[in-house]
Amino acid sequence: MFARHIETKLLEACADTPVVLLNGARQTGKTTLVRRLAQEKLGASYVSLDDLSVLTFAQNDPVGFINQLRRPVVIDEVQRAPEIFLPIKVAVDSNRVPGSFILTGSANVLTLPALADSLVGRIEILTLWPLSQGEIEGRKEDFISAVFAEQAPWATTPSPLDRQDLMERILLGGFPAVRERQTAEGRRRWHESYRTTLLERDVRDISMIRSVSEFPKLLSVLAARTSSLLNLADISRNSGIQQDTLKRYYSLLQALFLVVELPAWFANLGKRLIKTPKIALADTGLWADILGVELERLRNDPVLWGQSLENFVVMELRKQSGWSNRNVRLHHFRDQKNHEVDLVLEDRAGDLVGVEVKGAATAAAADFNGLRKLKELTGQRFKRGVVIYTGANAIAFSEGLWALPIQCLWRNP
Repeated sequence: MFARHIETKLLEACADTPVVLLNGARQTGKTTLVRRLAQEKLGASYVSLDDLSVLTFAQNDPVGFINQLRRPVVIDEVQRAPEIFLPIKVAVDSNRVPGSFILTGSANVLTLPALADSLVGRIEILTLWPLSQGEIEGRKEDFISAVFAEQAPWATTPSPLDRQDLMERILLGGFPAVRERQTAEGRRRWHESYRTTLLERDVRDISMIRSVSEFPKLLSVLAARTSSLLNLADISRNSGIQQDTLKRYYSLLQALFLVVELPAWFANLGKRLIKTPKIALADTGLWADILGVELERLRNDPVLWGQSLENFVVMELRKQSGWSNRNVRLHHFRDQKNHEVDLVLEDRAGDLVGVEVKGAATAAAADFNGLRKLKELTGQRFKRGVVIYTGANAIAFSEGLWALPIQCLWRNP
């Protein structure tokens, strides 16, 4: 069993908030985590809305269902019965005890009006993504805090990581169940079953859509465009899905935590900046399976290699943002003259760190052009610029600009 770094944040939330929601895609380990904490640390009972009899009770008599539960209680897969949100609100308002309800959801329940109208101010929401590289290796990583530190902490370089090892990490991804499969064929079957379950059940659970035949095509188109700017008109032309329908389908894939947006960073700089988001898939193993990418193809296709590596880095930092000691938002930057930075981390004080991702084993001065432009635009707010690359050494290029081996993301100095 993998230790999950979000556990500390989850326990802190249960200590001061009446309702705590742990959401995220199916099979990321939510149930495993909350059931263990319920038994070992929270003394909570457990019910699952995947149980048909329990689900029927919750849907047909939501008030009775909530009132008969022994609290604190874990309610698993809560998106299946949004009818219970209002009774939870009533129960919390009558007896406001921290950690009374620990909910899990495999869909973003913020998209459900019943939650937005009932639990505001009473709930803390955390997201569990697939395993991070630190969780896989059994180490608590916090690259985000390190990269914002006043003094650069990379006096020594972490142990080497060869290119094939990195590619295998990307292709394997972070779903715990996939990592337990011993063969490539077993992993392929798991991914296929996973997508079928999502589309056949979860899409129907959170929408009125009954035909899911167009979703596999849309997933393939989005996977092929990972790490690119979102262009729904172009996707509509390539997929043959009408644009209004496409927008609805795309929102559903976001709600299921399959597709992740990286919004554009911009400020009132008096400059024309590109404000279109970039897209990523939540798991690079799922990305590879959708596109049929295997090791040999990834090794020989520089476009796929660049896309997958950027997606990998984006998701590693997205995961770390869930437990980092420094609260940050993730963006990308691009202006009209095509200066771009793959990732911009912005903390609550407005300080910025730029992260550029390169698939090469060497770093050159030109790799920092986008970071220099961002630094020029933002002045004192710019704290550091980093080029993540596949080489072996941490290199200071100039004041505030570093080239770092990719393993620095999870192997702390």
